[in-house]
Amino acid sequence: MAAFEYTALTDAGRKNRGTLEADSARAARQQLRARGMVPLEVAPATESSEVGAKLFSGSPGLSVKHLALLTRQIATLLRAGIPLEETLGAIANQTRNHKIRRIVLAVRGKVLEGHSFAQALGSFPRAFPKLYRATVEAGEHSGHLDAVLERLGDYTENQQQFRQKVQLALIYPMVLVVVCVLVVTGLMVYVVPDVIEVFTGTGQVLPLATRILVALSDFISAWGWLVPPALIALAVVIVLLLRRPAIRYRFHHRLLDVPVIGWLVRGAQSSRYVGTLAILTGSSVPLVQAMGIAGGVMNNEFLKERLQRAQKTVREGGSLRRALEDVEYFPPMMIYMIASGESSGTLDQMLHRAAESQERDLQGAVTAFVSLFEPVMLLLMAAVVLFIVVAIMMPILSMNQLVV
Repeated sequence: MAAFEYTALTDAGRKNRGTLEADSARAARQQLRARGMVPLEVAPATESSEVGAKLFSGSPGLSVKHLALLTRQIATLLRAGIPLEETLGAIANQTRNHKIRRIVLAVRGKVLEGHSFAQALGSFPRAFPKLYRATVEAGEHSGHLDAVLERLGDYTENQQQFRQKVQLALIYPMVLVVVCVLVVTGLMVYVVPDVIEVFTGTGQVLPLATRILVALSDFISAWGWLVPPALIALAVVIVLLLRRPAIRYRFHHRLLDVPVIGWLVRGAQSSRYVGTLAILTGSSVPLVQAMGIAGGVMNNEFLKERLQRAQKTVREGGSLRRALEDVEYFPPMMIYMIASGESSGTLDQMLHRAAESQERDLQGAVTAFVSLFEPVMLLLMAAVVLFIVVAIMMPILSMNQLVV
């Protein structure tokens, strides 16, 4: 029995959209007619269907919050001994979120057709990320799907909490940036030209700072409207260039060596890699296979290529510590903890500890960076306003000296 998206007319002539389970599209239409509705469109509930495409186009599928909640629900019911298809049916029946219900019913339909849970989730790649699907597949192979889903729930909730913390911390600085840009633009377009016109009418030679201010004011007045479109066009060009594998590879390589930003990127990538390894190896996935899956979820092409070499090293009998040392971009403390786990036979536990330690360091660094952003913006705004004031006051002081 599969899930189908439908659009139908009710007795009152209103369009009704929803999801139902049926053996075929024809059976779905019969169900709709039995309910007194006229079916207009019926299609399998997948992202490739027409209705599904309309539903998912331009959206990420599920928010991190909803994904974490759904994962928790599935893990709880599975741990209670309820079969997977019944678990999905129960979640679909009790949820009030129409998008979640559609997705869960579609996944349940795939499972009933004989697909694995991970394959069923693959029908909705925007709702379930690659790491999520790979971890679920590992849990199915190991026979500990409920435990793996609980770990995924913890991981997803931690990511959501950290993301919310950063977003809340960035609200005030971003508002400050917008206000600063609007205020400076208003001064340069409406105030500065009228003030400077008084000095230019006297015929005196204006100071350098004042001439710079006049040039900036003239440019903003004449061409300022082109700046936003130019920035958008530049962003589009950069995105198109980064779609080329060779350019993206070089860019990701150079990004790792940029001060501050490179450190943050290295920390985030190493934390993601080791955290994924910890989840997979803890689910009884062989280390070599876990390294392949963990490397696949990396979004830095240069590091991904280096980690493929590390996987080859481990496959040939090398240690994980030596393989990650050869990558050259993993923190020394993380390497030391992994080496300690290998020598003591507690690699799974040490991978978890290393991932948690790196995550704490990364979150602390990001929090500190965001906290510094606000005073830096205040200083920049004060410097811009000071420059405008000085550029206006210098001709006034020059005129006073001429009078004296």
